[in-house]
Amino acid sequence: EGDNALKYIDIIDKKSQRLKMLAEDLVEASRITTGNIELFKENLNLKELINQALAEFEDKYNEKKLIINLRFTDEETVIYADGRRTFRIIDNLLQNVYKYAMGGTRVYVELDKVSNKVTFCVKNISEKPLNIDPKELTERFKRGDESRTTEGSGLGLSIADSLVKLHDGNMTISIDGDLFKVLIEFPESGKRELVEES
Repeated sequence: EGDNALKYIDIIDKKSQRLKMLAEDLVEASRITTGNIELFKENLNLKELINQALAEFEDKYNEKKLIINLRFTDEETVIYADGRRTFRIIDNLLQNVYKYAMGGTRVYVELDKVSNKVTFCVKNISEKPLNIDPKELTERFKRGDESRTTEGSGLGLSIADSLVKLHDGNMTISIDGDLFKVLIEFPESGKRELVEES
């Protein structure tokens, strides 16, 4: 009986954690869509932010035997953006990989500079068939496959897309068979340290 009680407590705890995350995601999504959000922009090195986020996912990715293949440009990848919100974009994309990538496969994380844009791309092989239009994946609560039972509000990609737009960027999702690809383009920072006029 004691074991059963502990099992139920554990289930309730997990469900309450999920509800808490869903509530936070809903609040964030509504604040973004209503424009009720203040951005604190600064010059950010996107390469450093991505490396920091990847380090936080290392254990989770090892658990699924995901092989991370990094392809980073040697050029400077500085964008003018809100650090916390940009980290959230990267985190949501990496979280999506953890939830839906097939274990034991390669994940490509690419960072490049094309003319005056900094591009960030994540590609992975989906564990389940992707029977959905890529456009629908940025709609709220869409999770790519109706049979998915993993946790998640289905808001991750929608929030990432909205945050990218707030930074005058562009996010494109494409699906080719089981290959899932998200490409984000940010304008390169044209902001230099402003010299105060005397």
